[in-house]
Amino acid sequence: MKRNLVWVGLVALVMCLSVTFLTGCAKKASLKEEAVMTRVQKPVAQAPAKAATDDQAARESALREQALREQTLRDQAVKDAAAKAAKEAAEKAKLDAVAKAAAILKELQIPDVTFDFDKYNLKPEAQAILKAGAPAYLKYTEYKLVVEGHADERGTVEYNLALGDKRATEAAKYLVDLGIEKERIKTISYGKEMPLDKGHDETAWAKNRRAHFVIFPPTKN
Repeated sequence: MKRNLVWVGLVALVMCLSVTFLTGCAKKASLKEEAVMTRVQKPVAQAPAKAATDDQAARESALREQALREQTLRDQAVKDAAAKAAKEAAEKAKLDAVAKAAAILKELQIPDVTFDFDKYNLKPEAQAILKAGAPAYLKYTEYKLVVEGHADERGTVEYNLALGDKRATEAAKYLVDLGIEKERIKTISYGKEMPLDKGHDETAWAKNRRAHFVIFPPTKN
């Protein structure tokens, strides 16, 4: 009976040691498994954060590119507006210059003065016309003037050329006396070669006995 109790005690001791050993192994295995799971799962847990960072960087890059495109468009719009304004200003200045030149030419225009048959002295009405026209030439001193002398068809070519020259010279001299520099006035005679009226009566002849004034604008350098 005593021997049986000893064996029962030994068997119980062995079983307790086995349970303890197995429990310890199980705990070690569980801890190792948890460590492995932790190492495996840690990158998985970090992946969403990295993806979020990449998305944020992509959004910021897209916003910068969009801002750059918009700024480029704004800069181009400013350049286009400036170019358009400059072109319009240049065109306006050109039109203004043309209009001003036309207005000056109109102001400088002196009507023809006529002469009596075979005469070259200035009649009172001719003097009045020249007096009215001279101030514009005193104002616009860069303009010059050519005085053309003409005659009617009667008489020889040579005689009418000489008569036309006297008429042009007389008109030019009167303008010089009114204050216009002599160097700005030239004279030429066409005699009877360039009639204003091609008729063959006194009405036509009266128109053709004249001094005609041609304006010369300043030369452009």
